[in-house]
Parts: sequence; C-alpha cells; structure tokens
Amino acid sequence: MTIVRTVEAARTWAADRRRSGARLALVPTMGALHAGHLAHVQAARQRADAVALSVFVNPTQFGPGEDLERYPRDLDRDGALSAAAGVDLLFAPSPRDMYPGGQTGVAVDVGAVGTVLEGKHRPTHFRGVATVVCKLLAVFVPDIATFGQKDAQQVVVVRHVVREMLLPVEIVCIPTVRDPDGLALSSRNAYLTAEQRRAAPVLRRALLEAEAMVRAGERRGAAVEEVLRAVLSSERLAQTDYALAVSAEDLRPAVVLQGRILLVAAARFGATRLLDNTCLDVGPDGVSAALP
Repeated sequence: MTIVRTVEAARTWAADRRRSGARLALVPTMGALHAGHLAHVQAARQRADAVALSVFVNPTQFGPGEDLERYPRDLDRDGALSAAAGVDLLFAPSPRDMYPGGQTGVAVDVGAVGTVLEGKHRPTHFRGVATVVCKLLAVFVPDIATFGQKDAQQVVVVRHVVREMLLPVEIVCIPTVRDPDGLALSSRNAYLTAEQRRAAPVLRRALLEAEAMVRAGERRGAAVEEVLRAVLSSERLAQTDYALAVSAEDLRPAVVLQGRILLVAAARFGATRLLDNTCLDVGPDGVSAALP
C-alpha cells in the first residue's frame, strides 16, 4: 500500500491508474477506522481494480463547540488496517492541502436537503461535507465512491450534489455494520461511558419496533414516529433530537408511508450524539429492506 499526503501525489497516482484502464474506487473517511469502514473497502474491491482510501478530519463539517479537536486520530493504526484490508493508496492530507485558500473560501451550497434533520441541528455541516467530497472527487476522479447507510442523509446529499454538479461518479451506499447488540458502528462510540454504551442500542430497538409496525400494515407516518419517540424516551440516558419518517429520495416528511422511506433517529447520550436509520421499500405487495 502506498501512503501519500499531498494532493499532487494523490492526483498523479489516480491519473496513472486511469491511464492503465483500471476502474478506480474511493473510500472517503475521517479515520478512526472500524469494521464499518473495512466493509466499504471490501465492497470497493469487488467493484474496482484499485481502491484509494482518504483519511481527513474535515474541519468545515464541524460546527462551533463540536468535537473537532478531540475527534480520534491514529494514522498508524488506520494505515495498518487499510493495508490489511487491501487498500492500494492511503491519502492523508493536511487542512492546508485540502483548503489552499483557507476554510472560508469556496464552498458548496447543497440546497434544501441539507437544511433538515442533521442540517437543522448542524446548519453548516453538509456544506462542509459537500465541499470536501467535491474536492476529493476532483483529486481522484473515481468511477465509484462509497458512503455509509448509517449517515443516510449524507448519502442523499452527496448524490444530490453529484447529480447537480454533473460529476461522473457512481455513489455506492454500503449497509450499516453493527455490534452484536445492534448499535451501529461509529468512531464516536468511543466517547460513550460504559453506562451510556449499554443504553445506546435503544436507537436500534426503536427503529425495529417502528419497522415492525410498518410491516404489519401501518402507513401513517405520525403513528410510526410516535412509536419511535416512545421507545427512545423509555431510556433515561437518551435525549432525543429527532425521530421521523421521511422520503428516502428528498427527505421530505412521509405523511403516508409509500415507496422508499427512511425511519431516522438521532439522540444524545451525555455529550455524544448518535444517529441510526432504517430504509424500507413500502409497496402494494408488502415491505422490504432497502438502501438510501
């Protein structure tokens, strides 16, 4: 595995692969790699000839008072995991590399899909996400790039940006990887105390109960949301930010559940904020699992 730290070196590597006719995949990460990230690498290897993985804690997607400074960083560990998983190139740039004009320079406005759910609680978050994703895609010009279902809104936002900016890349959504008790893997799980960690799977339990209602025939979005909130409120350590049923296409409220929908929830456990979701395809013949 090759490790590069500059945009020029990453761009040269990617251009060489494309000239050789290789199909190129990009796995964007903020590091602190876990089994979820490695599932992205595995999926990328199945779809491409060469896999690049980026490790960059992007400052512009963090708001004031968020965890930018304490976000876990261990490039040696990330490099060892990446090499073992079959990554061909690890790109670990500095903020100056990625933002040569400074962090207040050119940014990408994502429109309405970035103002709801996470965007309502973190108003500048998706502008930062979209900006760094566009930069990474410009560096590598990959055939595919992987994003995780756990951050379902991010998948919707990135696809929206790719479509509107006419970028020639396929965005592949990778299913959420979970611990045995159902908690979605996240680098931020490391912040949880032992007690909070025991409480955190309530997110998954709430989603499963709501999904069971939909599979049993409930089609009223408000009724499903009520169950989501009730299960979350049963856990004293969970402070619910939102628990909603929305369209998987544009994140608008799903008043009547039909087509592809997302059941989404966000809750705080102490100072740690966790997300989870379930995507369902609700049709006249029944309900099936889907991806954003």
